[in-house]
Order: sequence, then structure tokens, then C-alpha cells
Amino acid sequence: MQPKDLLQLTEQFGSPIYVYDGEKIKSQYNRLTKAFSKVDNLRINYAMKALSNVAILQLLREMGSGLDTVSIQEVLLGLHAGYAPEKIFYTPNGVSLEEIEEVNAMGVQINIDNLSILEQFGAKHPDVPVCIRINPHVMAGGNTNISVGHIDSKFGISIHQLPHLVRIVENTKMNIVGIHMHTGSDILDIEVFLYAAEILFDAAKNFKDLEFLDFGSGFKVPYKKDDIETDIEELGKKLSKRFNAFCKEYGKELTLIFEPGKFLVSEAGSFLVKVNVIKQTTSTVFAGVDSGFNHLIRPMLYGSQHQIDNISNPKGKERFYSVVGYICETDTFANNRRIPEIKEGDILSFRNAGAYCYSMASNYNSRYRPAEVLWLNGQGHLIRAHETFEDLLRNQIPLPIEATV
Repeated sequence: MQPKDLLQLTEQFGSPIYVYDGEKIKSQYNRLTKAFSKVDNLRINYAMKALSNVAILQLLREMGSGLDTVSIQEVLLGLHAGYAPEKIFYTPNGVSLEEIEEVNAMGVQINIDNLSILEQFGAKHPDVPVCIRINPHVMAGGNTNISVGHIDSKFGISIHQLPHLVRIVENTKMNIVGIHMHTGSDILDIEVFLYAAEILFDAAKNFKDLEFLDFGSGFKVPYKKDDIETDIEELGKKLSKRFNAFCKEYGKELTLIFEPGKFLVSEAGSFLVKVNVIKQTTSTVFAGVDSGFNHLIRPMLYGSQHQIDNISNPKGKERFYSVVGYICETDTFANNRRIPEIKEGDILSFRNAGAYCYSMASNYNSRYRPAEVLWLNGQGHLIRAHETFEDLLRNQIPLPIEATV
């Protein structure tokens, strides 16, 4: 997409607004499948928590993707978007046995990461195909806020509890069809990821009837100029070779599964805002925009950096700005960032706004959530309308008059 296209979309649909480049999503999907083309049975399950708009789900379904879901609501959205139940994986954390049983009744693949729930589910449903989530205690990324493979993580069954896990499976005679791991986001070191994969291979040897191994995802994408990213091609070459060798050792062709979210949609997203005010203080020039952490919380929550472009004045002289929101909190998107000169009314574009942006948005300060647009075949398609005051009131129930007296 070109800046002129983004400007045209803000004129057409208003601001703030999320825009997703469908062609970029497709190219990322194809890049991943090409990197692992030497694996006979490859399956990509899109981690829909990154961006759960039904239109995005439909686009990826047409590419051949399955879904990785973490809640019963995500499962229902996946079914609504036309996914067959067998194309949906359900990997919850901290949910009740009742929710797992309810999802199981829908026919999707269950992935359990808790010994207690595993034993309870296995005792009641020994014939149901189950995947087990292992915590390898390996961090392949560098940010502890988004890493889930460390020893204190709430996710997964510790690899050190493998004997206990095997005993539960033997006692309940459960039907274990898959082993899963996810080390967390922003994989920086491929060798560390491959080391974690060896832990998964060793764990898999304890189960004789597996159908797949799920390696999660967490591939890092660039967030700024010259930023590092996961070398998918190198990972594909090395892991494919090792996976194929393991399948021969195991005596059966297994399916290799990944669950990319950010990798598929992050770079495809742009978040467009309008500058409300330029405010000069004794030490700082603020550019105040018509948004806040209610729409894009990642910089405040994770300290993540999103490149900000002034698409209204891309060739202007660069100045230092702190870009802030309109929320009654400290909602600073960027501190003292070099950006081409900004004037009131300009449109700023935040890059990498496809993953964990709208999906983490809220109505804080009773602000409306923005619209979403999918750019496909040179045209913008509105895939979620701007919220209205009626949306804020939809589920609120006022007290009867007599209760207020």
C-alpha cells in the first residue's frame, strides 16, 4: 500500500482507523509455507488472538490456514467464519473443565496444558484425541513480557513433569495424538528454538500414536528500520531436515504444525490517526492525536516501538515530537521521536498495527473503538464499522426509577 492510499482511506472512512493489507498477509503465509516446502505434511494454524476480525479469518481460510484459538468465543468466531471444526485447535489456559468439554463437543482439537485438567478429562473422555502442551523451559525470545517458555510461566506442563504426565496417560488410557510447545514471541536465536525442538522430539518418543508435532510460533518481525527478525528461511531449512529425520526414527509420517499470528498480520497493519493539537512546553513538543492506549496499548504495556510516519507531509523537515493520546492517563506512543514536521490536521500512520492492536482495544474513557478496513485488490473494504454511542449503551441496564429514590 502507498501513503496516498492510506490518506484516501482516512478521507473515506474517517479516523482513527485500522487498515490491513491483504496482499501482505498472503505473502507472509506463502513465505512460511515455502520455507517448509521440504516437509510433506505442513499445517499452518493462524493464531487468531493477534487479529480476530471475521474477514481476516475468511481470507486466511481461503489460503488453506487452520486456526489456533484460546477461548470458546474464538472457536465460535472460527466456526462462524466457515472453518471446519477439524481445522480448529483450542489451546486454553486456566479455563474450567466445563469449557473444555463444551468446546470438545464442537469437534475441534483439544490441547491441554495442565496435569489436573488432563487427568480429569482423560478419566471422563479417554477416547477423545488430545494434544498436550509442554513447557520446555526455553526462552527463544528476549522480552519476558511476551515469553511463555520460562520456568515460572503459567503456560504448559513442565518438561520435568513428563514422568507424571506419562503416568496419567497410561492410567486413563487417553488418546494422545499431538505434542505442542510455544516458547513465546520474538524468536531471536534459531539455534535456541532448535534446542527447544529437540526437547519436544524427546518428549514425543513417550507416545506411540502421535499424528502431529506443534511447534507454536513467535517469529519476530521487524518493527523499525534495520530491525532484526527471525530468519524463516534458515529455520525452515534446519528444522525441516531434523523433523523429517525424526519422522523416520519415529516410524511414521507426522504433520508439522505452526501457529503464527504476528508473523502473518503485524506488518500488514497500519493504524491511522489525526493530529488534534500541537502543544509546546518548556522542554517538549507534543503531537496530540485522536487516539490513545484504548486503541494501541502495546507501547505502554510492552514498551514496544511502532514506527510513526507523517503521511500528510512525508518529505517535511524532521523535528522531535512526543506523540501522545487523548486519554486521561499518560498514554505516550513515542518520546522525542524524529518525524517530518507535524501540523494540526495531519494524518500519522503507525506501522506494524496488524497484531495485538485492535484485538487489545477497549472503551476506556468511554471512547469508541475504531473501524477496520481490509485493502484487497486495490480497494478498501470496510470490515468493521466505527462504534457509536448506541454501542456503548448496548449491554447496559439502567436502574428502575424506584430504585434510585
